[in-house]
Order: sequence, then C-alpha cells, then structure tokens
Amino acid sequence: MNTPVVLRAFGPRDADLVASVVDDPLIPLITTVPASGSPVEVNAYLQRQHDRLVCGAGYSFAIVASDTDEAVGQIGLWTKEIDTGRASTGYWIASQFRRRGYARAALQALTSWALTHSEVQRLQLFVEPWNQGSWRAAEACGYQREGLLRGWERVGDNRRDMYAYSVVASQN
Repeated sequence: MNTPVVLRAFGPRDADLVASVVDDPLIPLITTVPASGSPVEVNAYLQRQHDRLVCGAGYSFAIVASDTDEAVGQIGLWTKEIDTGRASTGYWIASQFRRRGYARAALQALTSWALTHSEVQRLQLFVEPWNQGSWRAAEACGYQREGLLRGWERVGDNRRDMYAYSVVASQN
C-alpha cells in the first residue's frame, strides 16, 4: 500500500503553503507560522525550519502529498528533552487539505522513524480536547491518552487544556 505522504525538508517551493495558513484561526497562534503572508516573513519561517536541527530543537518536516508532490502541512520531532529519553511531536495541516488522512499518515511515518532511535524512549503529543481529528489520528497511530492537563499551554492570550498522549518504545 502506498503511503499518501512523504516527509521532507521545507524549501522555497513551500512558500505558498505557509502563506495559505497565515489566516488560519489557530496555526499562527500555536506555531511559528507568521501572522502575515509577507514574503519576508514566510521566508523567515522556512529558514527557521532548517535552523531547528542546528540549534538542537529537533526536526521539522514538510508533509507532502505523495501523488502531487505538494506540501500540505508540517510535522516535527522536538528533542529538547532527549537527554531524558523523551521527545515530542506536533503537526498542522492546511485547512484546504484536511480530512484526507495526511495527518495520520505523517504521524505514523514520524512515529515509526522516531522510535528507531534508541534515544527516543517516549514520544509525546499534546492535543486540545475539541480537536477530535487530531486526537483520533494519534489514537490510530498507537498513542495512548494519558489524561487531561488543565491550563497546559498558552494559545494566543489564553491558557488551554490539553490531552496528553504518548507512545513508548518497546522494552526489549
């Protein structure tokens, strides 16, 4: 079975995708996507994705539809806590590409890859309770809901509750 996505580095050809999500009600609030679609800000976002690995924050990938080679979103493996065996992930899909299985396929690919690294013993994900599409994707990829973290993350001007999910490397 062909996977519907490929994960690759962001490039200049992905500028239109980034510009298309600047007006999304959440993506600019919870990510570093700029609040304006100016070419300077979009290019700065693309550069930040490359800088993530260099500065030790982790890996940022464009989620690309394998049948069209068009970027549809972003997913990352964030390694700030890797010295404790923990990493986290997060993703977004542009609204025009949602409900096509891209998030689930990208999360499955990233999770499978991350767990091949012995440093990653626990991969965690935080999802707002209302975001049923996102937490269903997580559950379909083997993530277990661990609970509700009240006031866990600032989104815009408000603290938001988040479901905590994780997948743990097998204990061989």
